Amino acid sequence: MPGNVVHVNNPICKSTPAQTMPPKKSLRGGPVKSKQSESPASSGKEQEDEDFTVDVGRKKRKAPQAEKSGKTTNTGAAAEKKVYCHWLMKSEPESRFEKGVDVKFGIEDLKALPNQTGCWDGVRNYQARNFMKDMKVGQRAFFYHSNCKEPGIAGLMKIVKEAYVDHTQFDKKDAHYDPSSKPENPKWSMVDVQFERMTKRFIPLAELKKYHLQHKVKGGALKDVALFTRARLSVQPLTREEFDFILSLEEQHPI
Repeated sequence: MPGNVVHVNNPICKSTPAQTMPPKKSLRGGPVKSKQSESPASSGKEQEDEDFTVDVGRKKRKAPQAEKSGKTTNTGAAAEKKVYCHWLMKSEPESRFEKGVDVKFGIEDLKALPNQTGCWDGVRNYQARNFMKDMKVGQRAFFYHSNCKEPGIAGLMKIVKEAYVDHTQFDKKDAHYDPSSKPENPKWSMVDVQFERMTKRFIPLAELKKYHLQHKVKGGALKDVALFTRARLSVQPLTREEFDFILSLEEQHPI
């Protein structure tokens, strides 16, 4: 979620004097401030999935690999064509204290910042960090309220500054301090986001799940949406089709 300092090197914030931002938030079960954060892998990088194995008597062997002919399966080809150009970013709108600091940060807190802009710091998961590194200025993201009584999508924001070093990883008083990260070789990044608007109605997680289950059976935009296939991530990618479908729900009655 946005950090507690407005960066003057952000074009949108240049004319705004630096000032203290509202407290940040953290993620369920773990230290987090401005956005829902995840614990970093103990090895210093995310562990790759182990090779899938098949039982053969008492032995195990690797499952057959794709032929070396250079051809890809239909499934692989479809996966390669998937392009992510929108995002869903989670933050906690209800009070929760870490190191004596309320890490709450909802969409109303973003609206209250100078220029309605803040840094989305505190991400401590490598895959989520890499997604932020893929973000481009002008791309849109859903502001998702998490770890609360009714989780769901509350509004829209846009990326106004691409990934740069997250200063909170070096702050020993910060809930996201990472002693293994060094200034000469920082591990963690953040982006700047700006409030765009509230959705015309709150779109709850329960409703999105109903569509996801329907689309898994009958086909549809949300059949593979990351909110349910990569649920633990606080920063998630969306295809244009997924984004457009979710946004269209604000015009419809809840199911």
